[in-house]
Amino acid sequence: MTFIVNDGCIRCKFMDCVEVCPVDAFHEGANMLVINPAACIDCGVCEPECPADAIQPDTFTDPRWLELNARLSEAWPVITMKKTPPADSREWLGVPQKFETHFSEASPE
Repeated sequence: MTFIVNDGCIRCKFMDCVEVCPVDAFHEGANMLVINPAACIDCGVCEPECPADAIQPDTFTDPRWLELNARLSEAWPVITMKKTPPADSREWLGVPQKFETHFSEASPE
């Protein structure tokens, strides 16, 4: 089992999770983070740190999120330090269907 990031992170990107990860498993995209499932040690310390509740065990989610996290963690750079989240990040908390309307595979700017 591993942890994954789901669409709750899209446009929120708080990054509190990054600072507690002992193995630098997070990767940064333009508008969300992902977890490299090969690097994740299943410690779970990141899950309670996410204000958007966007981190969950891969067994409790749609399998597409595991594939997406694995694929994008190969393309996006590792992030090891918390950065400033987007100015409007709190406005995006709990917004439904963000994947369909706001997901981007772009790397960070």
